[in-house]
Amino acid sequence: MTKTQKAEIIEVLSSEFKDAQAVIFCDYKGLTVADLESLRKMARAKEAKVQVVKNTLATIALKNADLTGVELRDTNILVWGADSIATAKVTSDFAKTNEKFAIKSAYVDREPADAAKVEAFAKLPGREELLAMLAATWMAPITCFTIGLDALRQQKEQA
Repeated sequence: MTKTQKAEIIEVLSSEFKDAQAVIFCDYKGLTVADLESLRKMARAKEAKVQVVKNTLATIALKNADLTGVELRDTNILVWGADSIATAKVTSDFAKTNEKFAIKSAYVDREPADAAKVEAFAKLPGREELLAMLAATWMAPITCFTIGLDALRQQKEQA
């Protein structure tokens, strides 16, 4: 790999990491190409990105994005996205189905985090689920009011 190629990779990753709310580092040693493709497919569905990057290049890109506090060692695959909960769910779900895939560490909401924090984020409800809960909360008074009006109408009809 030439210096210009390395510089391009660092530049692209730096800009991606600046926009990302979660960057998760995972061990992927022993996974097949088919397994990695299924991880990429899951990530694409949640608008997250997956890439294997050399540790030195990733470290420089993270430093350029003002993300410090996590040291990269051994083999790493990086999963990042703009939605920290969705990105955590992708890695957590994939780790549950593949024993050779393990979450090492991460940056969640631009703060260093361990695997336990990533798992905790994965258990939180997603954006769509939260919006559904909010809509149900807003609809509750209207629903109760219409049920009460219907009960009053039935009572009047019986009398």
